[in-house]
Amino acid sequence: MRSLPNIEIFRTDVYDRAEADMIVERLHAAFTAYLANFDLHDCDRILRIESRSGEIAAAPVIKMMEEMGYEATLIYDV
Repeated sequence: MRSLPNIEIFRTDVYDRAEADMIVERLHAAFTAYLANFDLHDCDRILRIESRSGEIAAAPVIKMMEEMGYEATLIYDV
């Protein structure tokens, strides 16, 4: 039986696709067990992070976003 992925959803202030792509690359480099993607069409500019190999540490993701000059707020914990 396959395990369900852990998912965290963040509200962000990222508006540009090129910036979102750069952020995803940096997140993947820093957190190799995570799969990240943005939904910039959503009013909350959603950052979705999934992990099949354990819990997602939201605080380090938020800190990394802040270090890059962006806001990220956890809005949904699955």
